[in-house]
Amino acid sequence: MSGAVSSLGHSLAAGGRYESNPATREAPWVRWTLLTLGLGFFALFLILPLVAVFTEALRKGFDVYLAALIEEDAVSAIKLTLIATVIAVPLNLVFGVSAAWAIAKHDFRGKQLLITLIDLPFSVSPVVAGLIYVLLFGAQGWFGPWLQAHDVKIIFAVPGIVLATVFVTFPFVARELIPLMQAQGRDEEEAATVLGASGWQTFWHVTLPNIKWGLLYGVILCNARAMGEFGAVSVVSGHIRGQTNTLPLHVEILYNEYQFAAAFAVASLLALLALVTLGLKQFVEWRAAVAARTAKEEA
Repeated sequence: MSGAVSSLGHSLAAGGRYESNPATREAPWVRWTLLTLGLGFFALFLILPLVAVFTEALRKGFDVYLAALIEEDAVSAIKLTLIATVIAVPLNLVFGVSAAWAIAKHDFRGKQLLITLIDLPFSVSPVVAGLIYVLLFGAQGWFGPWLQAHDVKIIFAVPGIVLATVFVTFPFVARELIPLMQAQGRDEEEAATVLGASGWQTFWHVTLPNIKWGLLYGVILCNARAMGEFGAVSVVSGHIRGQTNTLPLHVEILYNEYQFAAAFAVASLLALLALVTLGLKQFVEWRAAVAARTAKEEA
């Protein structure tokens, strides 16, 4: 180690700046090859599909494109997608903040189990998740007879779609906040408690300002997944046109019926939502970096 430091000192003394070891530098052709492969992969699997979606959506003209979006079943699918998202995202927001607060700021038995359960939707296929709800709340499920007796419909109805959406999206907020809050530690919260702040005051004035950008980032990802979920929702929806079809399911039905222009038109709406989400994600990352740099300079 002393030899490395000595070598670094000689390099600085000789050139006024650090010269990297030539052994750690790749040849230009290697860098250009890797860059070409990366950009080619990006263009082939991301840019080209996006271009294809919008090209096919507008192939028959803007009037056909607009008609596909304002058609009755499409409007119903848009509304149902928004309803599921508006319910799922706030629920996951509350759960994510609560779980992250408990895991990062407190020690308790079962913490590791809670972390494992939070990651469960990442390891379980969405189709299996949807099937679980069918086995629980379907006509032949555990609670099916009781639900039928009380005229409560969950499967093949809006409640089942909301439940499936909540299940597949609830890790996103928690998973963004847990490492962030763990890295921040507990010092500021403990100091606020010593100064007489209540739990709510500590959260509102100390914790929340420190996690706001990570929280917003998690909400954006959760929202994107909720709008684009297909597998779990497909199992519990029943594919009833105009009633239980979300946007992804509506695209599938249109495509299977060979209504390609309409299918790509609705798919382009999902693609636009994805692009908006990407833009918001980049903005949040930029704002978080600026905030971190400002805090570092002030310190």
